[in-house]
This record gives sequence, C-alpha cells and structure tokens, in this order.
Amino acid sequence: MEKNILCPAAGQIEPITMNHLLDHTFPPRPPVIETLLYCGTYIFVGPPKIGKSFLMAQIAWHVAKGIPLWDCPVRKGEVLYLSLEDDYARLQGRLSKMFGEEGTDRLLLSIHAGTLTGGLLPQMEQFISEHKDTRLIIVDTLQKIREASAEQYCYSSDYDVMSKLKEFSDRHRICILVVHHTRKMDARDSFEMISGTNGIFGAADGAFVLQKKRRTDPEAVLEITGRDQPDAKLTIVFDVISCTWSLKEKEGVVIKKMPDPILAAVQEFVKKKDFYDSPSVLFSSIVSGLKQPNALTRHLNARVSELFNDYHVLYESDRVHDGRRIRLCYLGEITDTTEEEQETDEE
Repeated sequence: MEKNILCPAAGQIEPITMNHLLDHTFPPRPPVIETLLYCGTYIFVGPPKIGKSFLMAQIAWHVAKGIPLWDCPVRKGEVLYLSLEDDYARLQGRLSKMFGEEGTDRLLLSIHAGTLTGGLLPQMEQFISEHKDTRLIIVDTLQKIREASAEQYCYSSDYDVMSKLKEFSDRHRICILVVHHTRKMDARDSFEMISGTNGIFGAADGAFVLQKKRRTDPEAVLEITGRDQPDAKLTIVFDVISCTWSLKEKEGVVIKKMPDPILAAVQEFVKKKDFYDSPSVLFSSIVSGLKQPNALTRHLNARVSELFNDYHVLYESDRVHDGRRIRLCYLGEITDTTEEEQETDEE
C-alpha cells in the first residue's frame, strides 16, 4: 500500500524520498476566479465603510452564478457567505439593490457563526459535507471569528488563526476569503497596512488591499498578491445606483505561459478517446521527447493543475496489482454556465 502523503500525522516528522514525491499525483487546484482567486485562504483588507461588503456580495454572487467577473472566467460552485456584521434585513436590502430579484440557491448566507475555538471549523465541516459543490467561503469579518485575548495581536496568534483556516481550505480544496481592516498609519507597501502583525499576511495564500484617495471618491485601487497568481493593481469604480464595482483599468505583470508540448500532445491524444492503461502504453502513443515512461508520469504529476486548467484534461494515476495505471479524460472547453445550470437556477 502506498503511503498517504496528503495526511501526515500532526506534529510528526514523516519524511518521504524525492522519488516518492515525484511519483505522487495530487488533485488539481482549479481557480475560483481566474487570475484573481484560487484555492487557499486569502485576506481582503480595506478601511471601514469603503465598500468591502458590496464587493464581497458581488464576488459571492458571480461565483454562485458562474458569471465572469471583470472579464475573468469564474468556476461555478456553491458559496457560503458569513456576513457576521450584518442582520438579515440589511443583507436583504444590499443584495436587492445589487441584483434585483435575480437570486440563486447556490449562494447561502448566515449572519452567525462560531469562533475558531468555539465551533467554526466543525460548522464549516458540516456545511461542506452537505454542500459538496462548495467553491468559496467568505468570512466577513476576521474579528468576529477570532478569540479576544491578551495575545490577540502577537505574531504567533495571528499566524495560528490564518493557519487553521488555510489547513481547512487546503484539505477541502476550496477558497476562504477573510475580510479584515487596514491599520490607520500609512505604509510604503500597501500590504503592510493589514491590521495586526505580519502573521496574518504571512500565513495567507494571498491578499487584497482596497484603498481610496478620499472616502467620497467612487474610484478605488485594489492591489492583489498571491502564491498562485502574478501581482496586479486594479482600478475599480463603485456605481452608487447598482451598488456594484466595475473594472476601469488593470496593471500588472502579464505572465504568458509557454505552451507545454507534452501536455499539448496528451490533450490531442485524449481528445479522440479517454485513456486508461499503463504509463508505457501512453509513452508509446504520444511523441514526448522523453526517454522513458517514468519520466512522462513524473512530468504529468507535477503539472496536474496546468493540465486541468489550461488543457482541460483530467489526469489520475493509481497503483493496481500489476503496476500503475493512468486515467486521462478530455473535459472539453469549460464554459462558465451551461443552459441546464441556468434553468436550474431559474427554477
């Protein structure tokens, strides 16, 4: 039996060899909102009353509906929005202003939740077990789920809070977006304005900082950094009529991926027919330029997410009694919302 390196014992050193790691297949990590939001735990900060909650509702609605946000493709799924500083009447009014009567059962809302030591994680576990298609959980705000103590603002406490959420998001392969406030003093680096210690930013997979020059300005700057996307700076504008944010300008380093000839060859091969056989059969069926089947499987193992997200091929590898088997399935071009899904929403 293969060692399960996905679930090591907590607090134990359980080393694995480099060969074992290269031979292991991890599940793909598809984006929630392409170039903006991925699986993991993100912190979203801004001054009070700047429009963060409107943007959170907008993100939640777009993911639940599968509608592109600011021309960025969205991977549709269920959303849990913990709007912990609201009551339901205020929440109803906000959503009605933004989206009219166009609701969806895929967006679930709560104004109450436990703290991190008072039941939040089991509550989220229960939600995930009942909603298998959960893509995003929004926690608005961090202060409502953390425990007040004398060590509230120490690095270790802040890091521990975000680490617990990150472990949960990684284990379930979802995104958790946590709303927080900026500190009052300015900083050269926008991300140094996150209230609290660097433990919050350090443990997160990424961060968003929303700022305005003046509170009354409709225009704001949204700076983004993360492990799975290039840094970006977005200029967004708030419409007081629709209460939604629109994209005016986007700055950032556009990293154009070079095509991977091996992944492209795999895609062309499985477009004709799904594949389930040994690595050696796959090796002999495509032109890869690699010297042996083991090198091909290792190449694919390290690029599962790229194969899934960019080439729309689902790749799985498992060991059976007579050796390893590879499963490849072409998913086709992934659309944001199918007609069948739209009809389900309307019902």
